[in-house]
Amino acid sequence: MEILQSSVAVCAVVLLIYIWKILNWVWFKPKKLEKCLRQQGFNGNPYRLLFGDLKELEMMAKIAKSKPINFSNDIVPRVMPLIKNSVKNYGENVFLWFGPTPQVVIMEPEIIREVLSKSYIFQKPPSHPIAKFLVQGLLSYDTDKWAKHRKLINPAFHSEKLKHVLPSFYLSCSDMLSKWEKIVSSEGSSELDVWPYLQMLTSDAISRTAFGSSYEEGRKIFELQKEQGQLVMLARNSVYIPGWRFLPTKINRRMKEITKEVESSVQSIIKKRIKAMETGEARSDDLLGILLESNLKEIQRYGSNFGMNLREVIEECKLFYFAGQETTASLLVWTLILLSKHLDWQTRAREEVLQVFGSGKPDFDELNRLKIVTMIFHEVLRLYPPAILLRRMIHNETTIGKMLLPAGVQLLMPALLLHHDCKIWGDDANEFNLERFSEGVSKATNGQLSYFPFGWGPRICIGQSFAMLEAKIALAMVLQNYSFELSPSYAHAPYTVITLQPQYGALLILRKL
Repeated sequence: MEILQSSVAVCAVVLLIYIWKILNWVWFKPKKLEKCLRQQGFNGNPYRLLFGDLKELEMMAKIAKSKPINFSNDIVPRVMPLIKNSVKNYGENVFLWFGPTPQVVIMEPEIIREVLSKSYIFQKPPSHPIAKFLVQGLLSYDTDKWAKHRKLINPAFHSEKLKHVLPSFYLSCSDMLSKWEKIVSSEGSSELDVWPYLQMLTSDAISRTAFGSSYEEGRKIFELQKEQGQLVMLARNSVYIPGWRFLPTKINRRMKEITKEVESSVQSIIKKRIKAMETGEARSDDLLGILLESNLKEIQRYGSNFGMNLREVIEECKLFYFAGQETTASLLVWTLILLSKHLDWQTRAREEVLQVFGSGKPDFDELNRLKIVTMIFHEVLRLYPPAILLRRMIHNETTIGKMLLPAGVQLLMPALLLHHDCKIWGDDANEFNLERFSEGVSKATNGQLSYFPFGWGPRICIGQSFAMLEAKIALAMVLQNYSFELSPSYAHAPYTVITLQPQYGALLILRKL
């Protein structure tokens, strides 16, 4: 009897501990953080049990996506309506509630510089558990593990190595233009949604440059990752309940199936390459070859703890596929859309390309001479950055500028909002004005950190040069072969599926030159 009573008492204590932890997570801790933030001069909606601002976010996003907007670069209200509305109602010192977690919006360039420069203090927030189904790798790691992976991957993105990927980019672009040629009449013009072709182009390019295979061989991985991205976005915009991902719901089952299939395909590619390396038959000029070579050297020199295991190599390859395709496709589609609207700049860019290359094959060194094309990309990335915001986590009470912020608060740096801020860019902040970048980024921003389409600081995107090189050669080859303008059927509807994309595609009128 005494044993039974003792067991019941232990169970009761354990139950009370769990109840306290749940109550602390969903109520006491958020209310304590809210009080601290208000004492620091921040404002925002009162915390609402469990959901915070998520229901409002979901409703506003649904309304925003329900119809296109008139062609305007003032896309903030459609793309991030909750943040835009909160800043309008409460001022720039505002916080939002993503479930029980408060996120402080940071709009001051100097504070952003401090946060992004101290990567060991201001770390990436813990990934939404569902996001692990999509991709991990360098993007999600912090501190020493991040430093180790960055060191191992860096050689693949060295400028000398990037010269070797130019032929692969050229082949991928040529394949896309061959498809267009079959569609576009030699006389007159044809309407074409270029968005799926640009996605195919960048997927083909990453397949060739990362794994030495063509798009056809990598097609399944690309399609599965694209579907996974859509499922992850659905999950991220809802409150995460611990343990929910283990339930056999339809979405959870599908995400697990995709993860298993993608990892199996990538693992097969890696194992074939390792086997070829052992027999001396492997190529080492693609990203996978360079990564495996760098990893092997580090292990031989310092031991296995200093290298990556197979699971980690698989995650980095998945990241190659995902990040390498998404960012460049987003940049290219908005570039073609904006140049379709601003035909004068399209003409000037074409004249520059023809002056540098004629009708010939673009060369690595000559690509760096494309000043107008570079200005175009800077302005497109300002108005339509692929990643619209950055997040960081505060793990310990920390002073930032004049603020003392408690542990458990996330920092939200809305690149899109800063890129469109009239106080920074002037009254024409929403206009497509290349001249602002005529003397480079530093001059355009007056030295402020108000422009960061690829992030900034130690964690700046490792693939930035890769993406820009691919975008330059693609745009140059399109300009050599086609003129283009917006179709009357085009519907302007930027929205976010991981990156900033055109919701209804990009219908253009193409004319063969």
